[in-house]
Amino acid sequence: MLVHTYDPFQNLLISSMVAAIPIVLFLLCLTILKMKGFYAALLNLVITFLIAVLLFHLPVIESVASVIQGSIQGIWPIGYIIIMAVWLYKISVASGKFDVLRASIAGISEDQRIQLLLIGFCFNAFLEGAAGFGVPIAICSVLLVALGFQPLQAAMLCLIANAASGAFGAVGIPITILDTLSLEGSITAMNVSKMTALTLPFINFTIPFLLILILDGFKGVKEVLPAILVVSTAYTASQLVVTLFLGPELADIIPSLFTMGTLALFSKKWTPNHIFKLGDSNVERTAHTGIDIVKAWSPFYLLSLFVLAWSLPSFKQLFAANGPLAFTKLTFHIPGSSLTSSIDLISATGTAILLACLITILTTKSISMQTGLKLLAKTLSEFWISIVMICAVLSIAKLMTYAGLTSALGESVAKTGAAFPLLSPILGWIGVFMTGSVVNSNTLFAAIQSTAASIVGTNPTLLVTANTTGGVMAKLISPQSIAIATAAVSATGAESGLTKMTIRYSIGLLVFVCCWTFLLSLWL
Repeated sequence: MLVHTYDPFQNLLISSMVAAIPIVLFLLCLTILKMKGFYAALLNLVITFLIAVLLFHLPVIESVASVIQGSIQGIWPIGYIIIMAVWLYKISVASGKFDVLRASIAGISEDQRIQLLLIGFCFNAFLEGAAGFGVPIAICSVLLVALGFQPLQAAMLCLIANAASGAFGAVGIPITILDTLSLEGSITAMNVSKMTALTLPFINFTIPFLLILILDGFKGVKEVLPAILVVSTAYTASQLVVTLFLGPELADIIPSLFTMGTLALFSKKWTPNHIFKLGDSNVERTAHTGIDIVKAWSPFYLLSLFVLAWSLPSFKQLFAANGPLAFTKLTFHIPGSSLTSSIDLISATGTAILLACLITILTTKSISMQTGLKLLAKTLSEFWISIVMICAVLSIAKLMTYAGLTSALGESVAKTGAAFPLLSPILGWIGVFMTGSVVNSNTLFAAIQSTAASIVGTNPTLLVTANTTGGVMAKLISPQSIAIATAAVSATGAESGLTKMTIRYSIGLLVFVCCWTFLLSLWL
């Protein structure tokens, strides 16, 4: 925060109501006014800038620097990840690998409800754990569209499925970052990981049922109930074990791989009586050798392996302050302000995906480097609007943080006293809605949660966990997530429609987390 007070009106209620304007306006623009996300983001950026400067007294130069910092982060690493992830997909399609990959999924089951569980739920969770930052939404939405799902339908289903894995994205960073915050109450990442075992299993077990219910109604749930139970049980039980005994780092990766393998084996022995296919599905069962299938999946194996390597502590140490590759991190002051920004040339997750792209091109005879570069140029031309929107959203988040708007909202909610545990998850929801990141939300609000817990006499680990789980539910409608999803399925401009499709599930899950957290606060 770069202002003297987050309460410029000397009345916290009024200050927090003004601070909520960007959030409320964003929702109104996307739902009621049905504005395109690009225009809604730019309009909100202008309004947030004016509120920050004129009402919360953030100096103009710091306000401009906040926008610059947000824009840089929108391009690098977030935009970088999106471009590389979609480029990898386009390479897979152009090389013919994706046709084999798609057929291999159809080979497990022709039923598109099972394909949804495999790709939309299991593979989504794996990519969230391995990469996060929009990669699972971008990749899995495209895969489902290619299998015959409608673009916005695929995007919606992947966003909802992400509610089961978002707390442990990018090798558990949303929770492991808590160890760096020195929170009141001796809160540790391991303690929060264990505390999630009291809430997330209910959500994890329910999401596969919800996905099939949305796709094919109660009839569909009844017809593939055995497969749903396999997925729900395998994922919930394995994640429970990992969070309790191993910690947050592998809480998405191990359960998703285990569940995907379990479902594949189960599908060899069991098939639904009625094979469900969407009207425009034209995927044929084609026999391919095991080697062909392995090669077809190789771009995504490479992506996963490189991203996992990039996430290892020993690899990250290479880029630490005194590490041998520290020079590849470009850190600079934004002129005239107190803010800094940085660009990680090699350690960025996008670089890991870039290597997967290059190796796929170099090891695939059916595609040349020239063709690959043309696909990259096409990807850039298709996604520049989405990246500008993401830059605007992050700039809004920076302005709200540095001008004290975020703190005003947090402190206002904390004033509710004994009712605070009921509202605690809403703080996380607000943070993720604005930034698209559970990491950022925990960074912004974890300290407020732990401090408020001490004031009202509630378990601080519970409220920090509530901040995390509540925040995950906002990923379903965060403008950043919506922008990534619509861009991935070539539906840029349909952000308002996708938001309206997912908002009821986001709010419903948030209400559950709020009520359950309040009940837990009475017990713990």
